Amino acid sequence: MKAFRMSLALGATLALAACQEQPAEPPPPVRPVLSVVAAPQASQELGFAGTVEPQIQSSLGFRVLGRMVARTVNVGDTVKKGGQLAALDPMTFELAMRSSQAEVSNAQAQLENATATETRQRTLLEQGTTTQAQFEAAQQAREAAAAAVARARANLAKVQEQLGYTQLRADFDGVVTAVEAEVGQVVQPGQTVVTLARPDIREAVVDVPEDINGSLRSGARFEVALQLDPSVRATGRVREIAPQADPATRTRRVRITLDNPPASFRLGPTVTAVLGTTNTPRIQLPASALLERDGKTMVWVIDPATKTVSPQDVKVAARDERSFRVAEGIAPGTRVVTAGVNSLTPGQQVKISDEASQ
Repeated sequence: MKAFRMSLALGATLALAACQEQPAEPPPPVRPVLSVVAAPQASQELGFAGTVEPQIQSSLGFRVLGRMVARTVNVGDTVKKGGQLAALDPMTFELAMRSSQAEVSNAQAQLENATATETRQRTLLEQGTTTQAQFEAAQQAREAAAAAVARARANLAKVQEQLGYTQLRADFDGVVTAVEAEVGQVVQPGQTVVTLARPDIREAVVDVPEDINGSLRSGARFEVALQLDPSVRATGRVREIAPQADPATRTRRVRITLDNPPASFRLGPTVTAVLGTTNTPRIQLPASALLERDGKTMVWVIDPATKTVSPQDVKVAARDERSFRVAEGIAPGTRVVTAGVNSLTPGQQVKISDEASQ
Protein backbone atom coordinates (compact mmCIF):
# COMPACT_ATOMS: atom_id res chain seq x y z
CA MET A 1 0.00 0.00 0.00
CA LYS A 2 2.83 2.31 0.82
CA ALA A 3 4.52 1.57 -2.56
CA PHE A 4 1.25 2.30 -4.36
CA ARG A 5 1.00 5.72 -2.79
CA MET A 6 4.57 6.53 -3.78
CA SER A 7 3.89 5.59 -7.42
CA LEU A 8 0.82 7.83 -7.49
CA ALA A 9 2.80 10.73 -6.10
CA LEU A 10 5.56 10.17 -8.65
CA GLY A 11 3.03 10.07 -11.54
CA ALA A 12 1.41 13.31 -10.36
CA THR A 13 4.81 14.95 -10.15
CA LEU A 14 5.72 13.86 -13.70
CA ALA A 15 2.36 15.06 -15.09
CA LEU A 16 2.82 18.44 -13.42
CA ALA A 17 6.32 18.72 -14.88
CA ALA A 18 5.02 17.87 -18.36
CA CYS A 19 2.41 20.57 -18.13
CA GLN A 20 5.00 23.09 -17.09
CA GLU A 21 7.28 22.12 -20.04
CA GLN A 22 4.51 22.70 -22.75
CA PRO A 23 2.81 26.04 -22.09
CA ALA A 24 -0.06 27.03 -24.37
CA GLU A 25 1.06 29.06 -27.47
CA PRO A 26 -0.31 32.60 -27.52
CA PRO A 27 -2.38 33.57 -30.55
CA PRO A 28 -0.48 35.46 -33.34
CA PRO A 29 -0.60 39.21 -32.92
CA VAL A 30 -3.10 41.19 -34.94
CA ARG A 31 -1.18 43.09 -37.59
CA PRO A 32 -2.35 46.46 -38.97
CA VAL A 33 -2.20 46.60 -42.76
CA LEU A 34 -2.87 49.00 -45.59
CA SER A 35 -5.48 47.86 -48.08
CA VAL A 36 -7.74 48.98 -50.88
CA VAL A 37 -11.07 47.79 -52.20
CA ALA A 38 -10.69 46.51 -55.76
CA ALA A 39 -12.94 48.36 -58.20
CA PRO A 40 -12.91 48.48 -62.03
CA GLN A 41 -11.70 51.79 -63.38
CA ALA A 42 -13.95 53.55 -65.83
CA SER A 43 -12.64 54.77 -69.18
CA GLN A 44 -10.50 57.87 -68.92
CA GLU A 45 -9.12 60.54 -71.21
CA LEU A 46 -5.39 61.05 -71.48
CA GLY A 47 -4.04 64.30 -72.97
CA PHE A 48 -0.56 64.99 -74.35
CA ALA A 49 1.01 68.21 -75.59
CA GLY A 50 2.53 68.28 -79.05
CA THR A 51 2.90 70.29 -82.24
CA VAL A 52 1.46 70.25 -85.74
CA GLU A 53 4.05 69.07 -88.26
CA PRO A 54 3.98 68.04 -91.91
CA GLN A 55 3.88 64.37 -92.71
CA ILE A 56 5.96 64.88 -95.87
CA GLN A 57 9.06 67.06 -95.55
CA SER A 58 12.14 67.09 -97.77
CA SER A 59 15.61 68.52 -97.24
CA LEU A 60 16.67 69.82 -100.65
CA GLY A 61 20.21 70.54 -101.81
CA PHE A 62 22.28 70.88 -104.96
CA ARG A 63 23.71 67.82 -106.66
CA VAL A 64 26.93 69.58 -107.68
CA LEU A 65 29.60 71.66 -105.97
CA GLY A 66 29.38 75.42 -106.45
CA ARG A 67 28.99 78.92 -105.01
CA MET A 68 25.43 79.95 -104.34
CA VAL A 69 24.54 83.17 -106.12
CA ALA A 70 20.80 83.35 -105.41
CA ARG A 71 18.15 82.20 -102.94
CA THR A 72 14.67 83.26 -103.88
CA VAL A 73 12.74 81.95 -100.84
CA ASN A 74 12.68 82.46 -97.08
CA VAL A 75 11.08 80.59 -94.20
CA GLY A 76 7.29 80.63 -94.52
CA ASP A 77 7.19 81.20 -98.27
CA THR A 78 4.90 79.02 -100.36
CA VAL A 79 6.21 77.63 -103.64
CA LYS A 80 4.76 75.73 -106.56
CA LYS A 81 6.13 72.52 -108.02
CA GLY A 82 9.08 73.37 -110.26
CA GLY A 83 9.54 76.82 -108.74
CA GLN A 84 13.11 78.04 -108.24
CA LEU A 85 14.45 77.98 -104.69
CA ALA A 86 18.16 78.81 -105.14
CA ALA A 87 20.88 78.89 -107.80
CA LEU A 88 24.64 78.28 -108.14
CA ASP A 89 27.11 80.19 -110.28
CA PRO A 90 26.68 78.48 -113.69
CA MET A 91 29.83 79.83 -115.36
CA THR A 92 31.94 76.69 -114.94
CA PHE A 93 29.18 74.44 -116.26
CA GLU A 94 28.39 76.79 -119.18
CA LEU A 95 32.04 76.67 -120.28
CA ALA A 96 32.02 72.90 -119.97
CA MET A 97 28.87 72.77 -122.09
CA ARG A 98 30.48 74.93 -124.81
CA SER A 99 33.49 72.65 -124.83
CA SER A 100 31.24 69.60 -125.15
CA GLN A 101 29.33 71.24 -127.99
CA ALA A 102 32.62 71.86 -129.82
CA GLU A 103 33.60 68.22 -129.31
CA VAL A 104 30.29 67.13 -130.82
CA SER A 105 30.83 69.38 -133.85
CA ASN A 106 34.36 68.08 -134.31
CA ALA A 107 33.23 64.46 -134.02
CA GLN A 108 30.44 65.02 -136.53
CA ALA A 109 32.92 66.56 -139.01
CA GLN A 110 35.23 63.57 -138.63
CA LEU A 111 32.29 61.24 -139.19
CA GLU A 112 31.31 63.03 -142.37
CA ASN A 113 34.92 62.79 -143.64
CA ALA A 114 35.17 59.10 -142.71
CA THR A 115 31.86 58.39 -144.42
CA ALA A 116 33.01 60.11 -147.64
CA THR A 117 36.31 58.17 -147.57
CA GLU A 118 34.45 54.89 -147.15
CA THR A 119 32.23 55.76 -150.13
CA ARG A 120 35.24 56.50 -152.33
CA GLN A 121 36.99 53.28 -151.29
CA ARG A 122 33.87 51.28 -152.12
CA THR A 123 33.75 52.83 -155.61
CA LEU A 124 37.44 52.19 -156.18
CA LEU A 125 37.08 48.60 -154.97
CA GLU A 126 34.28 48.04 -157.46
CA GLN A 127 36.54 49.45 -160.23
CA GLY A 128 39.43 47.24 -159.08
CA THR A 129 41.79 50.15 -158.39
CA THR A 130 42.06 49.60 -154.59
CA THR A 131 42.47 46.69 -152.26
CA GLN A 132 40.01 45.05 -149.89
CA ALA A 133 42.23 45.98 -146.95
CA GLN A 134 42.06 49.68 -147.74
CA PHE A 135 38.27 49.49 -148.03
CA GLU A 136 37.99 47.71 -144.64
CA ALA A 137 40.28 50.33 -143.06
CA ALA A 138 37.94 53.05 -144.34
CA GLN A 139 34.98 51.17 -142.86
CA GLN A 140 36.68 50.93 -139.47
CA ALA A 141 37.53 54.63 -139.57
CA ARG A 142 33.91 55.50 -140.27
CA GLU A 143 32.68 53.28 -137.40
CA ALA A 144 35.21 54.83 -135.00
CA ALA A 145 34.05 58.30 -136.03
CA ALA A 146 30.43 57.34 -135.40
CA ALA A 147 31.35 56.06 -131.92
CA ALA A 148 33.20 59.32 -131.23
CA VAL A 149 30.06 61.27 -132.15
CA ALA A 150 27.95 59.15 -129.76
CA ARG A 151 30.51 59.66 -126.97
CA ALA A 152 30.65 63.42 -127.56
CA ARG A 153 26.85 63.70 -127.50
CA ALA A 154 26.67 61.69 -124.24
CA ASN A 155 29.23 64.02 -122.67
CA LEU A 156 27.22 67.01 -123.86
CA ALA A 157 24.02 65.58 -122.32
CA LYS A 158 25.85 65.00 -119.03
CA VAL A 159 27.18 68.56 -118.92
CA GLN A 160 23.75 69.96 -119.78
CA GLU A 161 22.25 67.93 -116.95
CA GLN A 162 24.91 69.25 -114.54
CA LEU A 163 24.14 72.78 -115.72
CA GLY A 164 20.50 72.15 -114.81
CA TYR A 165 21.64 71.08 -111.31
CA THR A 166 22.75 74.66 -110.69
CA GLN A 167 19.05 75.49 -110.30
CA LEU A 168 17.39 74.17 -107.14
CA ARG A 169 13.67 73.69 -107.76
CA ALA A 170 10.73 72.45 -105.70
CA ASP A 171 9.66 68.85 -106.17
CA PHE A 172 6.10 69.62 -105.01
CA ASP A 173 3.82 72.42 -103.87
CA GLY A 174 4.92 73.27 -100.35
CA VAL A 175 5.99 75.67 -97.65
CA VAL A 176 9.59 76.52 -96.80
CA THR A 177 10.20 75.51 -93.18
CA ALA A 178 13.97 76.10 -92.96
CA VAL A 179 16.90 77.60 -94.91
CA GLU A 180 20.44 76.50 -94.13
CA ALA A 181 22.64 78.28 -96.70
CA GLU A 182 23.19 81.90 -97.68
CA VAL A 183 24.14 83.65 -100.91
CA GLY A 184 27.89 83.54 -101.50
CA GLN A 185 28.36 80.31 -99.59
CA VAL A 186 30.10 77.37 -101.29
CA VAL A 187 27.87 74.35 -100.86
CA GLN A 188 28.75 70.70 -101.19
CA PRO A 189 26.72 68.17 -103.18
CA GLY A 190 23.83 66.96 -101.04
CA GLN A 191 24.20 69.71 -98.43
CA THR A 192 20.78 70.89 -97.23
CA VAL A 193 19.92 74.35 -98.53
CA VAL A 194 16.13 74.52 -98.13
CA THR A 195 13.65 72.34 -96.23
CA LEU A 196 10.29 72.08 -97.95
CA ALA A 197 7.10 70.67 -96.41
CA ARG A 198 3.74 69.72 -97.84
CA PRO A 199 1.04 71.62 -95.88
CA ASP A 200 -1.88 69.55 -97.16
CA ILE A 201 -0.98 66.44 -95.15
CA ARG A 202 -0.51 67.43 -91.51
CA GLU A 203 -0.05 65.42 -88.34
CA ALA A 204 0.19 66.00 -84.60
CA VAL A 205 3.44 64.85 -83.01
CA VAL A 206 3.31 64.04 -79.28
CA ASP A 207 5.55 62.28 -76.76
CA VAL A 208 3.80 59.55 -74.79
CA PRO A 209 5.10 57.94 -71.54
CA GLU A 210 6.14 54.32 -71.79
CA ASP A 211 3.43 53.12 -69.38
CA ILE A 212 0.76 54.57 -71.68
CA ASN A 213 2.51 53.51 -74.87
CA GLY A 214 1.84 49.85 -74.04
CA SER A 215 -1.91 50.35 -74.64
CA LEU A 216 -1.46 52.30 -77.89
CA ARG A 217 -1.80 50.68 -81.28
CA SER A 218 -1.44 51.93 -84.82
CA GLY A 219 -4.79 53.36 -85.88
CA ALA A 220 -5.85 54.48 -82.38
CA ARG A 221 -8.02 57.60 -82.53
CA PHE A 222 -7.11 60.91 -80.94
CA GLU A 223 -8.93 64.21 -80.65
CA VAL A 224 -6.58 67.15 -81.17
CA ALA A 225 -7.27 70.75 -80.08
CA LEU A 226 -5.28 73.96 -80.44
CA GLN A 227 -3.97 75.18 -77.10
CA LEU A 228 -4.54 78.82 -78.09
CA ASP A 229 -8.17 78.07 -78.98
CA PRO A 230 -9.38 74.71 -77.61
CA SER A 231 -12.64 75.09 -79.51
CA VAL A 232 -10.73 74.44 -82.76
CA ARG A 233 -10.50 70.66 -82.97
CA ALA A 234 -9.67 67.86 -85.36
CA THR A 235 -9.54 64.09 -85.19
CA GLY A 236 -6.72 61.80 -86.22
CA ARG A 237 -5.32 58.29 -86.15
CA VAL A 238 -1.94 57.03 -84.95
CA ARG A 239 0.30 56.53 -87.97
CA GLU A 240 3.62 55.76 -86.32
CA ILE A 241 4.96 54.90 -82.85
CA ALA A 242 8.68 55.22 -82.21
CA PRO A 243 10.20 51.76 -81.63
CA GLN A 244 12.52 53.03 -78.88
CA ALA A 245 12.01 55.39 -75.96
CA ASP A 246 14.02 58.57 -75.56
CA PRO A 247 16.79 57.74 -73.04
CA ALA A 248 16.41 61.08 -71.24
CA THR A 249 12.61 61.47 -71.01
CA ARG A 250 11.60 57.78 -71.29
CA THR A 251 8.86 58.74 -73.73
CA ARG A 252 8.03 57.52 -77.22
CA ARG A 253 7.21 59.81 -80.12
CA VAL A 254 3.78 59.22 -81.63
CA ARG A 255 2.67 60.68 -84.99
CA ILE A 256 -1.06 61.21 -85.49
CA THR A 257 -2.31 61.88 -89.02
CA LEU A 258 -5.07 64.50 -88.90
CA ASP A 259 -8.33 63.94 -90.78
CA ASN A 260 -9.33 67.07 -92.74
CA PRO A 261 -7.97 69.56 -90.18
CA PRO A 262 -9.32 73.15 -90.32
CA ALA A 263 -7.26 75.89 -91.94
CA SER A 264 -6.22 77.24 -88.52
CA PHE A 265 -4.22 74.04 -87.97
CA ARG A 266 -1.14 75.55 -89.56
CA LEU A 267 2.30 74.04 -89.25
CA GLY A 268 3.97 74.74 -85.92
CA PRO A 269 1.27 75.58 -83.30
CA THR A 270 1.06 73.70 -80.00
CA VAL A 271 -1.84 71.30 -79.61
CA THR A 272 -3.26 68.91 -77.04
CA ALA A 273 -3.97 65.38 -78.25
CA VAL A 274 -6.53 63.51 -76.14
CA LEU A 275 -6.83 59.73 -76.19
CA GLY A 276 -10.20 58.43 -75.09
CA THR A 277 -9.65 54.91 -73.74
CA THR A 278 -12.60 52.67 -74.57
CA ASN A 279 -11.15 49.40 -73.32
CA THR A 280 -13.13 47.16 -70.97
CA PRO A 281 -12.77 48.53 -67.42
CA ARG A 282 -10.32 46.50 -65.35
CA ILE A 283 -9.17 46.49 -61.76
CA GLN A 284 -5.95 48.40 -61.20
CA LEU A 285 -3.91 47.93 -58.00
CA PRO A 286 -0.68 49.40 -56.63
CA ALA A 287 2.48 47.53 -57.59
CA SER A 288 3.24 46.98 -53.88
CA ALA A 289 0.21 44.66 -53.62
CA LEU A 290 1.64 42.11 -56.05
CA LEU A 291 3.45 39.08 -54.63
CA GLU A 292 5.51 36.82 -56.89
CA ARG A 293 6.37 33.40 -55.48
CA ASP A 294 7.24 30.06 -57.09
CA GLY A 295 6.53 31.43 -60.55
CA LYS A 296 3.04 32.60 -59.57
CA THR A 297 1.58 36.09 -59.16
CA MET A 298 -0.78 36.57 -56.22
CA VAL A 299 -2.21 39.09 -53.79
CA TRP A 300 -3.37 38.89 -50.18
CA VAL A 301 -7.13 39.30 -49.79
CA ILE A 302 -8.87 40.10 -46.51
CA ASP A 303 -11.93 38.18 -45.33
CA PRO A 304 -14.29 40.91 -44.04
CA ALA A 305 -15.93 38.55 -41.55
CA THR A 306 -12.88 37.07 -39.83
CA LYS A 307 -10.35 39.84 -40.67
CA THR A 308 -7.86 37.22 -41.81
CA VAL A 309 -5.76 37.15 -44.95
CA SER A 310 -5.34 34.48 -47.61
CA PRO A 311 -3.33 34.37 -50.86
CA GLN A 312 -5.23 34.71 -54.12
CA ASP A 313 -3.68 33.88 -57.53
CA VAL A 314 -4.15 36.61 -60.13
CA LYS A 315 -3.38 37.09 -63.81
CA VAL A 316 -1.70 40.37 -64.67
CA ALA A 317 -2.82 42.14 -67.86
CA ALA A 318 -0.26 44.98 -67.76
CA ARG A 319 2.13 46.47 -65.25
CA ASP A 320 4.60 49.27 -64.70
CA GLU A 321 6.64 50.61 -61.81
CA ARG A 322 3.63 52.06 -59.98
CA SER A 323 0.67 49.80 -60.65
CA PHE A 324 -0.67 46.75 -62.46
CA ARG A 325 -3.98 45.82 -64.09
CA VAL A 326 -5.69 42.56 -63.14
CA ALA A 327 -6.98 40.38 -65.96
CA GLU A 328 -8.36 37.53 -63.82
CA GLY A 329 -8.53 36.44 -60.18
CA ILE A 330 -10.01 39.41 -58.29
CA ALA A 331 -13.70 40.24 -58.08
CA PRO A 332 -14.88 43.83 -57.63
CA GLY A 333 -15.33 44.71 -53.98
CA THR A 334 -12.52 42.48 -52.72
CA ARG A 335 -10.25 44.13 -50.16
CA VAL A 336 -6.59 43.64 -51.07
CA VAL A 337 -3.50 44.25 -48.92
CA THR A 338 -1.21 46.86 -50.48
CA ALA A 339 1.86 46.86 -48.20
CA GLY A 340 4.04 44.27 -46.43
CA VAL A 341 2.87 41.39 -48.57
CA ASN A 342 6.12 39.44 -48.12
CA SER A 343 5.71 39.05 -44.34
CA LEU A 344 2.12 37.82 -44.10
CA THR A 345 1.05 34.21 -43.48
CA PRO A 346 -2.17 32.47 -44.51
CA GLY A 347 -4.90 32.83 -41.89
CA GLN A 348 -3.13 35.67 -40.08
CA GLN A 349 -5.49 38.13 -38.46
CA VAL A 350 -5.07 41.74 -39.53
CA LYS A 351 -6.42 45.13 -38.63
CA ILE A 352 -7.43 47.57 -41.35
CA SER A 353 -5.95 50.96 -40.61
CA ASP A 354 -8.23 53.97 -40.70
CA GLU A 355 -6.20 55.57 -43.47
CA ALA A 356 -6.46 52.54 -45.74
CA SER A 357 -10.14 51.99 -45.15
CA GLN A 358 -11.15 55.45 -46.36
